[in-house]
Amino acid sequence: MKKPLIALLCTLVSTGAAAGGEFDNESALIERWLDAQRAYDNVPGLSVAVVRDQDLLWSGGFGLADIENGEEAGADTIYGICSISKLFTGIAVMQLRDAGKFELDDPLTGLLPWFELAQAFDGSPEPTLRATLTHSAGLPRESDFPYWMPPDFDFPSYAEIRERLADQATIYPAERYFQYSNLGLTLAGEVVAEQSGKSYDRYVREHILGPLGLTDTDTGFPTDAREARVATGYGYPGRSQQLRAMPRYDTEGITPAAGFASTALDLARFASWQFRVLDGADEAVLKANTLREMQRVQWMDWDWSVARGLAFGVYRVNGRTLTGHAGDCPGFNTRLFLDPVEKVAVAVMANRNRTDVDGYAAAILDILDAGGTTPDEPQAPNLDDYVGSYDLSPWDGEEQVVRWGDGLAVMTLPTMNPLDSMSELRFVEGDRFRAVRPDGSDGHEIVFRRGPDGAVTHLLEHSLALPRIPTAP
Repeated sequence: MKKPLIALLCTLVSTGAAAGGEFDNESALIERWLDAQRAYDNVPGLSVAVVRDQDLLWSGGFGLADIENGEEAGADTIYGICSISKLFTGIAVMQLRDAGKFELDDPLTGLLPWFELAQAFDGSPEPTLRATLTHSAGLPRESDFPYWMPPDFDFPSYAEIRERLADQATIYPAERYFQYSNLGLTLAGEVVAEQSGKSYDRYVREHILGPLGLTDTDTGFPTDAREARVATGYGYPGRSQQLRAMPRYDTEGITPAAGFASTALDLARFASWQFRVLDGADEAVLKANTLREMQRVQWMDWDWSVARGLAFGVYRVNGRTLTGHAGDCPGFNTRLFLDPVEKVAVAVMANRNRTDVDGYAAAILDILDAGGTTPDEPQAPNLDDYVGSYDLSPWDGEEQVVRWGDGLAVMTLPTMNPLDSMSELRFVEGDRFRAVRPDGSDGHEIVFRRGPDGAVTHLLEHSLALPRIPTAP
């Protein structure tokens, strides 16, 4: 049973741009589905970009970057990307490894002179940089400060993290279990600073962000002219479905693990750069074999439930093997999925906690793979007349009619599996169609009714006349 319709935000706003050509129908489906699904999910704003190799196939923004001021979300809206920051920290570490500064199997005690974390388990190997990057070093999840607690989200400085480290201890033997650790990637960032002789922020800007032209990505929220494009983050609405604005945070010493901000467009550029590197076409910032090493499985839990590369996650999603990372911090949920073999990437950014950004991204990848069929039968000459939404309340949300292949399809919303809820339509005559069953045979009849002015006003299905939902101005 689908979940009931929840309160929509006052406005459904979307702005999309597509590369055109053979991707037109897919991009239109993605845009119409996201525009509706975001509203059903009570997510204020959503920004998305889709990349195939070096082409930006489609990008768009939906809803509001700031509810109070009515600021629309766009593909260039800036979000906190939270733990996607770890990818940049990992790249910085690997640059210095390739430069001969250290080896991945060096223990943290030799890389950080002040490292004094107590080892709580006899016989445990020392935590190494490799184990730190794969979250298998047995380190605590966090530095011992309550920085994830509202209302202030008060993050410690680098000095405070170092001082408190001596009071902490490992929670598992090293190389025994996966234990996600923001402390670990923070320490990896400290290795970058210690071994490069530069501050972490300066190193990343000079050696990664600048060379890659990621002008909207930084180690924190911008305070220059770009600040006007920063989204307001909102907490999970809970039972009340009330959205509460979160304060603008500064991750300070936790920046290497969770502090960066970026846009969907910049994450698309970041993905395209990775595809160039993997092709051996651009090794100025990182060697191709080094990036492959980072994206390969370096740690697998015994039950195969978690696989990690070096800073990168490795995932099995709907039959695909993907890499990338997700992010979750006060007011923001983000996801970057990359398929290094097919050279396809999706960046999804939401300004609300506990948004299913993974589900959005996975569904987009499914749509990219599917494409519409090209029917042999004649098609109605006026297919665009029927495209739109038709009200299914109180039983469900809506029936959404979209262009698909050379014809039409209809899907029921809300759904996080748009392809599974979609049926292609076969033209009969006039305004009459039939749903196409999975085996290709004719299903039930769908008829569109027109008003006196000739515009389509209703979708008739199963003896129900579903009124067309007016398009938001």
